[in-house]
Amino acid sequence: MKIMFKKIGKILLVLLCLLLLFMLVVFIYHRIMLSKEKKLISEPLGEMIEVDGGQMCVYTEGSGEHTLVFMSGYGTPSPILDFRPVYNRLADDFRIVVVEKFGYGFSDETDNPRDIDTMLRQTREAIAGAGIDGQFILCPHSASGLEALRWMQKYPEELEGIVALDMTMPGYHDETGYSIYQDRAVGFITNSGLLRLFSDSFPYAYNSDYLTDEEKAQYKALTYKRRGSATMIHEAEWCQRNVETIASGDAPTVPMLFILSRPMAESTFPSNPQKYLDLPRNYTGNQAEYIETDLGHYFYVEDPEFTVSEIRRFAEGLDIE
Repeated sequence: MKIMFKKIGKILLVLLCLLLLFMLVVFIYHRIMLSKEKKLISEPLGEMIEVDGGQMCVYTEGSGEHTLVFMSGYGTPSPILDFRPVYNRLADDFRIVVVEKFGYGFSDETDNPRDIDTMLRQTREAIAGAGIDGQFILCPHSASGLEALRWMQKYPEELEGIVALDMTMPGYHDETGYSIYQDRAVGFITNSGLLRLFSDSFPYAYNSDYLTDEEKAQYKALTYKRRGSATMIHEAEWCQRNVETIASGDAPTVPMLFILSRPMAESTFPSNPQKYLDLPRNYTGNQAEYIETDLGHYFYVEDPEFTVSEIRRFAEGLDIE
């Protein structure tokens, strides 16, 4: 029996050594590639605006009566490139703005707290610093919906409306919880280099047919650099408090269109998908417009034409009003 345990122990030790060697090789390769990929992301795709002592990247394009402000969901490494399939189809008729928060895309890291009011202030200052004024139609995806709702609560006069791209609502975490461990695990996977082994499974735009090969390479470089950033993790740590801030504030007072993903409802609320789909109806008192789609959470990447048509329709409705 003792001999058997010794053999098992030796096998486990060998396996552990092989695992550590594998991790070391992956990490070294990751660091080498990060150095090579610096050239791909050395030139920001937008204008760098100083905010709170750091630099935030703001992309602008196009012109028109309405200004669309695209706001990315939590963890999206390159908002500018991720929304490109959509705003490329809108820039002829709308003024386009994409703000990359600290820790995202070409923007710097920051030690500032990630409470919702600080993030909103920084977004507004970055837009103002880029010379963009007037009223906006916000187009928030996922977790940035909290920032959009806070914007509506504090500065409704700055908004024409909100097109909610399957955005997070108060009540969402009643089902999913606020666990930070998954976010920290993703940070470890990214910073260790393991992410490179399966990044093709992500729903980001670099896995679509809508970006050029150069844009896809840039996006991947930003993913390996940004997806595990300390700033992103810090933002996740603030999530519960930010939801509580929104929930304690006023209900929406501006026109809103909610586009909701049924597959997302089924994956996040498996016991009751309809509860997910009803969150915006309950929050707004059924006073907005709601569209359900069989596309996934990143439906604007899956089918940008669908998203574009709904944004155009919403904007046209504002003109009629």
